[in-house]
Amino acid sequence: MGCGYRILAIALLGSLAGSVFAAAPAPYPEKPIRCIVPFTPGGGTDILARMVAQEIARTTGWQFVFDNRPGAAGNVGLGLAAKAVPDGYTIVVGQTSNLAVNPNLYAKLPYDPLRDFAPISLLSSMPIAIMVLAKAPFQSLADLVEAAKAKPGQLTLASTGNGTIGHLSGELLQRAAGIKLIHVPYKGAAVAFPDLLGGRINVFQASVETALPQVNAGTIRVLAVTAANRVPALKNVPTVAEFGIKGVEASTWFGYLAPAKTPRAIVERLSAEATRALSKPELRERLASAGEAITPGPEAFTALLKSDLEKWGRIVRDAGLRQE
Repeated sequence: MGCGYRILAIALLGSLAGSVFAAAPAPYPEKPIRCIVPFTPGGGTDILARMVAQEIARTTGWQFVFDNRPGAAGNVGLGLAAKAVPDGYTIVVGQTSNLAVNPNLYAKLPYDPLRDFAPISLLSSMPIAIMVLAKAPFQSLADLVEAAKAKPGQLTLASTGNGTIGHLSGELLQRAAGIKLIHVPYKGAAVAFPDLLGGRINVFQASVETALPQVNAGTIRVLAVTAANRVPALKNVPTVAEFGIKGVEASTWFGYLAPAKTPRAIVERLSAEATRALSKPELRERLASAGEAITPGPEAFTALLKSDLEKWGRIVRDAGLRQE
């Protein structure tokens, strides 16, 4: 009888041990994490997404695979991410244009910014650089405005897509300066720059981070930035307001998101690693030189997203840019 009890006890202990081991969560991540970038390689969004991910990988050993899906001002890539399996192995880098502007600009989108995503962390916030070819005749924003008034509707203004902050800040500039430019949307900076450098477009508006490699190469000139104060990386470049043109302050922020219903523990782990990467002095200084301070983390990201949905909604309505 005693022996039978001992056998039963051993069996029960084995069963319990087996259930404990079965319930133990698998380590995360067990495989590479796909990062969807909704613009072409080489643009500001792509550069930033890779820069932060590389720092995370350096300290954790995690692997990231980048999947560039340009199109429709980021709508294609965001739509793909919204439908991805919420298992922590797909993230997307979103920005102001596709998360806060496009829902106000387009009647139909393949995603809802608040319903379909779990914000992980903000990465950076950057003003827009108003740039021209280095050998262009415009030495300042005042020169560009003067030329645009002399030739209304003839100069071209490129952006990385309809609804991007480059596009909308261009609309704000035209209204504030009393000029008319022809908007030319591209699928990303990498495809816009060849036309700017080839003289086929006159002006290009995109994030400061996008402009810096070309500025350093001496191929373009930045006439102004849409910030409240000058940007350290372009300390000799005035703000739009310094030319007496008010109401054109605009920045584009960037952040990692996961599909909705991604386990909260994974979202928090990803957020913690992104925050740790952003705290590294070298990365922090580089981002600060080209942009403005941000607060990382899911809560700050969610609050900013809700606020900017209202802000850019008003601007889209006032400019009459709503598209069906």
